[in-house]
Amino acid sequence: MGADLNKNVSRIQTTYVEQQEYAEIASARKRKLVLRRLSVFFVFASLLSFLMISSHISQTDKLEAKLAQKKKLDHQLADLKKKESLLKEDIVKLNDDDYIGKLARKEYFFSKKDEVIFNIPDDNKEN
Repeated sequence: MGADLNKNVSRIQTTYVEQQEYAEIASARKRKLVLRRLSVFFVFASLLSFLMISSHISQTDKLEAKLAQKKKLDHQLADLKKKESLLKEDIVKLNDDDYIGKLARKEYFFSKKDEVIFNIPDDNKEN
């Protein structure tokens, strides 16, 4: 019964009521604008966050690849330095005539005058 009474009641058309209606409409428009602005801001913020995160991830992957490459190159450098030191030792040894003579006798089976070379197999090589 209360619902029937509300249908029959008319509104008062005064300036105050009109101002209140305009204020309600204006506040509804402001709410819509604020929601639109917030949604646009959220979209831009999401896009910016996505770009920053993806950039960070790609840079991290590149950094890890570079670190792995550096580690590999460090090992190669260490091996080359060892090889260099061995070659320097060989250079020093090859400047000695006695060492060259021993090496020629051992590797190429050269002999001194009145020297006989016997080739004895090693036990370690057979095993």
